[in-house]
Formats: sequence, structure tokens, C-alpha cells
Amino acid sequence: MTDTEPEFSRSSPRTQRALRTRLWWEIALVLALSVGRSALYSVLSLIQALTREESLGSQSTSLNPGADAEQFWDVLSQFLSQFFALVPVALAIYFLWEPTRSAFARIGLDFGRIGRDAATGVLLVAVIGIPGLALYAGGRALGITVQVDASPLDSSWWTIPLLLLAALRAGLTEEVIFIGYLFDRLRRLGWSTWTIILSTAALRGAYHAYQGFGAIVGNIAMGVVFGWVYHRWGRVMPLVIAHALIDVIAFVGYPLAAAWWPALFGLPA
Repeated sequence: MTDTEPEFSRSSPRTQRALRTRLWWEIALVLALSVGRSALYSVLSLIQALTREESLGSQSTSLNPGADAEQFWDVLSQFLSQFFALVPVALAIYFLWEPTRSAFARIGLDFGRIGRDAATGVLLVAVIGIPGLALYAGGRALGITVQVDASPLDSSWWTIPLLLLAALRAGLTEEVIFIGYLFDRLRRLGWSTWTIILSTAALRGAYHAYQGFGAIVGNIAMGVVFGWVYHRWGRVMPLVIAHALIDVIAFVGYPLAAAWWPALFGLPA
């Protein structure tokens, strides 16, 4: 069976229709719980920004909300929010589970090759992260990318853990669902490899549309690279590592750099 042939192609027509319907419902449910819902709100946010009188380049968006040092319950709520945001990831892994093989092994989300996965992840950070920074700077210069505000890093002990948890959650959510889950399900529906790579990359771009056109282009490129890497080696772990590292740099490194060199980022001294 080729990768473009649905796995149920030898079933009866009635069974094929039922299985295809079930797969589409499953995809819709997972996307509605996670990246599909966020992509819709993100696109609506971009549309709303475009309808304002001020230009897109003069607007700003928050990269990550900061924790209020005086509000214990707010901090607890943020921790719980990050935890429950991982539920769709667990649901996708549950759907991928088979009686004879775990979903973690199927999509390569394990520690069996952690050294190689970590090295690949760091390489992907260089391949994706550095051009991404250049694309953001270019988008800001052209006025087609909204300014991403850095969250302040205060002295509270929970600030850094919250940001690290947010980076890990983002990496797991996007790579497990965009790559591990959708690649498996769309392949079962008979989609070709490059159709899957390009369609999931486009969805990734829509997911980040609230940041402007520069982020859309950058995340589509990231999706193509990550999709090809997954098709080549069949492992999600290096993608999760790379994504989490990129977000750690954005969530923690960017606020520090903005605080140390505000003029470089167009911020008041």
C-alpha cells in the first residue's frame, strides 16, 4: 500500500464511507479543541486589526502574558491553564494509540534517541530561528508585522517556570497535532506526502496570523521544514525540542534583550 492509498481502501464501499466519516469527525474534534480553534480566532484577530484605522505596522500584540506578582490565584490559574492546554495533545496521542504499539513510539515522541534528537533540535533552531528573527525585523520595517511586546521578567520565582512551561506546551501542542497526528490521519485518507506537508504548514501559518503577515510566512516555512524532517526521519521529538527552544528564546531571551538594549527593538529607554 502506498502512502497515498487509504488504509481502508480494500474494505467494502459502505465501510469505507463510515471509516472516512469517522476520521473526518475525529480530525474536526481535535482541531476544534486545539489549533483549529486558535487558528480561526487568530485569523479573525488579523481581520480585526486590518479593519482598524491605524496601519498594521503601528499595532502591537502580546507574545505571552506576564504573571502578576501580587496575585497568587492568578499565578495558579496560569499554571492550571497551561496544564489543561495539554489535554488536546493527550487526546491526539490517545487517538493514535494502537493495541500493539504505543502512540509515543509511532510518532517518535520518546527518549530512545534523545542525544540525536537534541542535536537535530538545536540545528533546526539555527535553521528556523535566525531567519525568523530576520523575517520579523523585515516585516516590522515594511509595516506588515505587528510589534510583539515582551512580557516583563520580574523577580517572582514563578515567572521563568511559567514561561518555560508555556514554551513546552506550545512545542508539544503544535508538533504533536500539526505533525504527528495530522500526518497520520491525512495519510490514512489518501493524501500525498507533500499535500500533507503544505496543508499543515498553511494551517500553522493561520494559527499565527494574529502576529501579521511576516509571522504567517515564517510559520509556513517552518511547517514545510518540520514536515519534511518528520517525513524523512519519522520523529516528533526533535521538532518539539526545536520549537520549545525557539519559544524559550522568544519568551525569556527577547524580554531580557529588550530590557538591556531597548533602542535595538524600537522601545523607549
